[in-house]
Amino acid sequence: MFCKNTNTALFFSTIDEIPSDIWDALACKKNSYFHPNFLKSLEKNHPKIIFSYIVLMNDKKQPTAFASIKIIDFHLDSIKKDFPFLRDIGQKLRVFPPKKPLKLLICGNTFVSGEHGIFIQEKQNKKAIIKELAESINHFVNSNRKLKKKVDAFLLKDYAEESLSITNELKQFKYHTFSVEPNMKLQLQENWQTFDDYLAAMKTKFRVKARKAFKQSAEIRIEEVTLENIEQKLPKMTALYEKVTSNAGFNLIDFNLETYKDLKERLGDNYILKTYWLDKKIVGFISGMINNNSLDAHFVGIDYQLNRAHAIYQRMLYSYIEIAINKKLKTINFGRTASEIKSSVGAVPQNLTMYLRHKKTIKNKILKLFLQRVQPTPFKQKFPFKK
Repeated sequence: MFCKNTNTALFFSTIDEIPSDIWDALACKKNSYFHPNFLKSLEKNHPKIIFSYIVLMNDKKQPTAFASIKIIDFHLDSIKKDFPFLRDIGQKLRVFPPKKPLKLLICGNTFVSGEHGIFIQEKQNKKAIIKELAESINHFVNSNRKLKKKVDAFLLKDYAEESLSITNELKQFKYHTFSVEPNMKLQLQENWQTFDDYLAAMKTKFRVKARKAFKQSAEIRIEEVTLENIEQKLPKMTALYEKVTSNAGFNLIDFNLETYKDLKERLGDNYILKTYWLDKKIVGFISGMINNNSLDAHFVGIDYQLNRAHAIYQRMLYSYIEIAINKKLKTINFGRTASEIKSSVGAVPQNLTMYLRHKKTIKNKILKLFLQRVQPTPFKQKFPFKK
């Protein structure tokens, strides 16, 4: 999508268009979510998404920030059966088009929870950058006749509480806030040198539960997914992933598991892929990425018919913890969903806020009423560790 550059922003329609000197000046590659290899993998494997990128510039024409933009078709069916009232209200208030999808512009990662939409260089005025981003997004849409006609709403996603004093600048641009399911985060202790150290830190009740899960899953064989065997495993992994998404209460857009081939090739050991087998049948898989000192859990696949008997999902959660301890990482971001079971392994909720604005003024005012009904699903927080 063509967009004319401004004095404060450069616009690109593919990762390959961005010159290497801009990447060098931004110095954002240390964060894997802003590494061109990661972004290219997503772009290459999701042709239904319009990918664009904004590089903000200072008055000396030096890059100060980078934003990843995606335009998707948001279908009302994405709000699953668990949230029928949201669907009903959205239709009654005409927030959602009645017969066509909502064309949604997103600044952020549509597949992973967290602040992965905009990278800001150190020592920059972050509030000013957020304002520039909002203005640049408006220019991006309004300067393109097709986009101006098609785009219905704007979403900037997944900001942690400590960022809100900065991102609340978006309210000046008529964005409304709403809370979403929290990211479940586990802080690893320095004295956890082995998985047994982790178990020793738990209260007896939760340690017994962990040992029971390992006993139930004793017959499960865990295999590493490599570039040599991924082609063979992907069809069965995809079928398991689709079972998980069909159970999800909310899903922005489906992830193409073919992306895993690129991620393994481009990121190597920093991208985690493991499959779980009973005899000759694949019953689950996990995926995740090592980003600096953190392990971020990505998508999983589960055979729900066998899950309870063999504690498949619980065994997967412990696998993430084993990996993080062995690699001497500091945190695990388990992401959204299944908050209660994640809290039982030690994760605590990190609240996340989204900013949403409808392009049309009246609908944007109605949207505020709609978003007041959007609340994270409550869950019972577990406290598995000794004081």
